[in-house]
Amino acid sequence: MYGLTPFGRNRYDLFNVFNDLDNDFFGANMPVSSCRTDIKDEGSKYVMESELPGFEKEDIKLDISGSYLVISAEHSTQDDQKDEKGSYIRRERSYGSYQRSFDISDVDAEAISAEYKNGILIIDLPKKKHEEPVSKRLEIK
Repeated sequence: MYGLTPFGRNRYDLFNVFNDLDNDFFGANMPVSSCRTDIKDEGSKYVMESELPGFEKEDIKLDISGSYLVISAEHSTQDDQKDEKGSYIRRERSYGSYQRSFDISDVDAEAISAEYKNGILIIDLPKKKHEEPVSKRLEIK
């Protein structure tokens, strides 16, 4: 029966109403935080700003696959504390990975540039130059 209900059975705590809200709504396998992205149209280019906190520049990959820009980032950290015998007092490990795809069919893929600063990935996406159709009169022979 549990598999047939879309959000499962929930235990509600009056004092902590928002406890596990993300798991209740999105499911337990959905990451708590995501790669939030803002895209601005600045006339001749688009500017994309993606939040990737905790990542190093080396952890982030930008790939162009056909007419899509794929942003992927992956890292793992661990914090181990041991007592004098080498036994763990506390052990915490975290792992995070993100992947997002964006349609760049209206972008000059050869002129894309990116910068990563303070946990924000900033990508400049210059628009393709739209060529006006050539109109000319042909001579009849």
